[in-house]
Amino acid sequence: MLKKWQKRVEGSFAESSLSVNKKTFYITTPIYYVNDVPHIGHTSTTIFADIIARYHKELGKEVFFLTGTDEHGAKIAQAAEKAGLSPKEFCDSIAPRFEKIWKRLNISNEFFIRTTNPKHKKVVQELINKIYQKGDIYKSVYQGLYCIGCEKFLTESDLENGHCPLHPPEQTVEQKEENWFFKLSKYIPQLIKLIEDDDTNYIFPEGKRQEVLSKLKAGVHDISFSRANVKWGIPILWDKTQTIYVWVDALINYYSATVFLPGKEKFWPANIHLLAKEILWFHTVIWQAMLMAAGLPLPHKTFTHSFYIMDDKKMSKSLGNLIKPEEMIKLFGIDASRYLVASSLPLENDTNVSIDRFKQKYNADLANGLGNLVSRTAKLSQKNNFKLKGEFKPKFIKKAAEALNALNPPKALEVIWNESESGVSATNKLFNDKKIWELKGEKLENALEKVVANLLTIAYNLKPFMPKTSKKIEATFLKGEKLAKPLFPRI
Repeated sequence: MLKKWQKRVEGSFAESSLSVNKKTFYITTPIYYVNDVPHIGHTSTTIFADIIARYHKELGKEVFFLTGTDEHGAKIAQAAEKAGLSPKEFCDSIAPRFEKIWKRLNISNEFFIRTTNPKHKKVVQELINKIYQKGDIYKSVYQGLYCIGCEKFLTESDLENGHCPLHPPEQTVEQKEENWFFKLSKYIPQLIKLIEDDDTNYIFPEGKRQEVLSKLKAGVHDISFSRANVKWGIPILWDKTQTIYVWVDALINYYSATVFLPGKEKFWPANIHLLAKEILWFHTVIWQAMLMAAGLPLPHKTFTHSFYIMDDKKMSKSLGNLIKPEEMIKLFGIDASRYLVASSLPLENDTNVSIDRFKQKYNADLANGLGNLVSRTAKLSQKNNFKLKGEFKPKFIKKAAEALNALNPPKALEVIWNESESGVSATNKLFNDKKIWELKGEKLENALEKVVANLLTIAYNLKPFMPKTSKKIEATFLKGEKLAKPLFPRI
């Protein structure tokens, strides 16, 4: 049974209220910081977005799926200096790693944005200047704690034991400087009103809405929008001695891509921003207030997922417990890696994962489950020259579609495997209960008709998740192509 927040998201999608144009769909991932290399955290959000984008393409919509890299700020300048490179050279050496791994994972994004793109820079400067001309940006002095790792100023509620919980204590420092400030507090009443109203709320899941509301009602101060001592950034048009705060620059990517890319204007506002919980505040409060100040429509929905953890510890470079997508592809292959990530997505709660757990699930669900079923059915069909009698008309299993509408890929896969009469478990049971391999003549034809039709339904429902596997199953049973090898060799 879908939870309340899932039903509300699903209803929004079903009514097409997420888009002004019902024929278009715009989804984004966060843009990933290039002081890091791709890991399972980046991979989960990107695969999540790809599944939803592919699903909407199957529904006949024109889809714009955006991902990319965040390339400005003090952290990048420091990493570049350590590597003996200029900041731009450093970014140029790292950003392609993200592009390359997304291509390997068959991610279907329409564009890969980099914040060092001059066209993005122009849009950022113009939008910030528009907010300044409106009178919502002013000069003041900031003094307080700042996390170098997050590149953000910290409030009392952000702290654990006196420092940022996401980074080592030494990265939380006292900072004082004169900056340009944004009148964030001016837009808080309007944001609270939007978020409290079920019809206009844009924050999902429900727990994240309550978290943001609680913080908004506790009181919000204006926010620094510039940096005086960070040269690696986009200069402010009216004050070239300061650069635009890296988070402000980064958030604008979602809008800037629709401005400078030909034909993409129609996609704004975004239907859905996918993000992880550590960047909830920036996307649900600061970004929305910026858009209000600039007089632009707000994104329809934000969906915030939780973290992958290993042995109940957050994955991090410092702990050395990261799982990298290259490691998964080497072990499991592309589509199986997509499946393992999608089936374990940390939605409302953090999810414990490990390579050993992935191996167990791979063998159970893919090698022994779907792969074995496809192999046995293919051999029996080819041996008996079996072909479907009528034309196969693909459709999404109702409960799987409902789960995807509710932004719950793990639930959709659970339906495809275990909760559908035409799913993997039910079809395996049918194959074994009827002992199809012992049947002859019309009984065999009728049994294979049902099993093959189920497999084609499974293949169609797996298109957003495992596009290559879906094509192989369709080619096997619709075109009569022979399987060169097992779909998922047992590990």
